[in-house]
Amino acid sequence: MATLNNNYFFKISPPNKKPISSLTPFSFSSSKFFTQSRKAHTHRINSIAEDREVVAEEIRISNLNQDEQTGSELDKELVDGIGPEGIDRFVGKAINASIVLGVGTLAVTRLLTIDHEYWHGWTLYEILRYAPEHNWIAYEEALKENPVLAKMVISGIVYSIGDWIAQCVEGKPLFEFDRTRLFRSGLVGFALHGSLSHFYYQFCEALIPSKDWWVVPAKIAFDQTAWAAVWNSIYFVALGLLRLESPANIFNELKATFLPMLTAGWKLWPFAHLITYGVIPVEQRLLWVDCVELIWVTILSTYSNEKSEARISDVDSSSSSR
Repeated sequence: MATLNNNYFFKISPPNKKPISSLTPFSFSSSKFFTQSRKAHTHRINSIAEDREVVAEEIRISNLNQDEQTGSELDKELVDGIGPEGIDRFVGKAINASIVLGVGTLAVTRLLTIDHEYWHGWTLYEILRYAPEHNWIAYEEALKENPVLAKMVISGIVYSIGDWIAQCVEGKPLFEFDRTRLFRSGLVGFALHGSLSHFYYQFCEALIPSKDWWVVPAKIAFDQTAWAAVWNSIYFVALGLLRLESPANIFNELKATFLPMLTAGWKLWPFAHLITYGVIPVEQRLLWVDCVELIWVTILSTYSNEKSEARISDVDSSSSSR
């Protein structure tokens, strides 16, 4: 039996596998390049993230520094405001507010409780309805009992309020008024204007007792020449003495303001005195005049204190220039 020769059969050999070492340089270098690129990209991303964190941290630190600086400036302002001058100013405002609120509350309470002894069974409407009428009756009774004192109290109140209004018109805040100045004006109104006006109106009626039509213009003319000149002079001299000024300074201020104040009164008082001497009885005249005085005292007080402050400023500037 014939034997088959092995050479006639095809040899099936396994596929050729290239060893790792047989890879081409290009394939190896490209793989390495991509790996390095990914690492570089990752490094750049990390660097950008770190830079953002650094920038954010710097911004936060800058904001903190600005906040600390702003806070220190505010603290400095608060400390400056709460210094000795700030404390004195706050205390002065508190005292003034207490005075205004206390006096206002007392006045309103006295006016509204005029009938408190008869309130049993009264409604609020009845209390408010009868309060004005009964206050007027009480005022007339006070005029009969002690007319000079009643008029002195009214003039003192009016001159105090008028000076307060004058200070507000000059630019001072509502509760930062000069208490000493207000007290001086109120004292002049209480001690001098109320009592002198009472006797002046009695004298004016005795001087011109007629009831003819020419009486009212004659009284107005006398009032706005003789009496206005006398009272304006008394007011300025009294305030100067209360400010402890020298007679020479008082005289100079009076001389500088005498004619301007006299002529300024002619723009207001002749019209008001048409009612004073033509309509209102002699005992009630001062109350009406004091209502108009709220405007006039504002002008008087402004004139007087402007001249005094201007003189003090001139003295200070001249002394500093020396």
